[in-house]
Amino acid sequence: MERLLAIWIEALREEAPDGSTLRDHLALLDALTVLCPFTESVRLGLFVLPIRGPSRFFGGEAAVMENVRSTVVELTGHEPSLGIADGLFCAEMCAQRGLVLALGATESFRRSLPLSVLGRKDVATTCQRLGLHTVGSFAELDVARVAERFNKHALVLQRVARGELFELDGQRDLKLAKRLAQLRGEDDELDEQMGFFGQRGAGDDRAEAAAHRVRRRLGVDAVVVASLRGGRVPEDRATLVPWGSPRSASRDVAPWPGQMRAPSPATTLARPVAVQLRDGNDHPVVMGARGFLSEVPATLLFSHQLRREVIWYAGPWPLIERWWSLNRRRAHVQVLLVSGEALLLTAESSRWWLAGIYD
Repeated sequence: MERLLAIWIEALREEAPDGSTLRDHLALLDALTVLCPFTESVRLGLFVLPIRGPSRFFGGEAAVMENVRSTVVELTGHEPSLGIADGLFCAEMCAQRGLVLALGATESFRRSLPLSVLGRKDVATTCQRLGLHTVGSFAELDVARVAERFNKHALVLQRVARGELFELDGQRDLKLAKRLAQLRGEDDELDEQMGFFGQRGAGDDRAEAAAHRVRRRLGVDAVVVASLRGGRVPEDRATLVPWGSPRSASRDVAPWPGQMRAPSPATTLARPVAVQLRDGNDHPVVMGARGFLSEVPATLLFSHQLRREVIWYAGPWPLIERWWSLNRRRAHVQVLLVSGEALLLTAESSRWWLAGIYD
């Protein structure tokens, strides 16, 4: 992950009624952009910039920080708090504490933070009752247990706690860029979200510009988009290709006999998750040689602690492919759980796998 310098100016976090805070923020953004063209305005009072390039130009991270500090003081008259770490979340935490982390120290710093920094009081309170007080202890919880206890937002927080995501939802003020553009007097006609009759809108332009920046920094494989290809089952048809790749002029018009029909799962897993399917007597449900289930599915086990009741199922749909080489045998079953989730399961090699999730 990219090493970032975060600049926090406490005096600019609250907007003044006369609009001076927004004007100072814009002037400071323009000045910092001169030091580093990739400076980003996260929200009022908070800026970030990648430290690697400027440190090479100015002769080290300390020199960059000194230039940034003098620029902020000169323009605003306020002393900034600076911090350096990997990713936006940890960089902001360091800026608020005035810390500069050494290379490789971001992981231990993130794990040592109190749970309150994740911004969810309900999660922090519940975890503290369980004896968990740090981001690291929350990260070590089993994902299934978090999903069972909390909602999907807590799963996102846990990904941040584990370092799989590098910023929190809501950490950025998404409307700030538009307000700054209007303050500059720039034409805001493009800000109208076109596209009702197929025209290209301003959102498309912004998304394309952002994708270009990410690809320039991280490489052509850093931005990928979903694409469909030929195949019989959803997990074979869904694929990710680099953004901007040329589209094939030819379409896949092969008949694909035995192809699963709609509806298709909204999410297919690149790496299927092993599960267990049990009957009413808690015996394993197996796929017979003739393509029939041994018993009616009653329970789906994700782990020894997490199991869900199956209230409906459809299938199986056996599939034998490439008998001349791989002789791959699979079967698919759709199940509906008592909790409301609809899943696509695959039976292969005497095991059950979670292959897709329906909306």
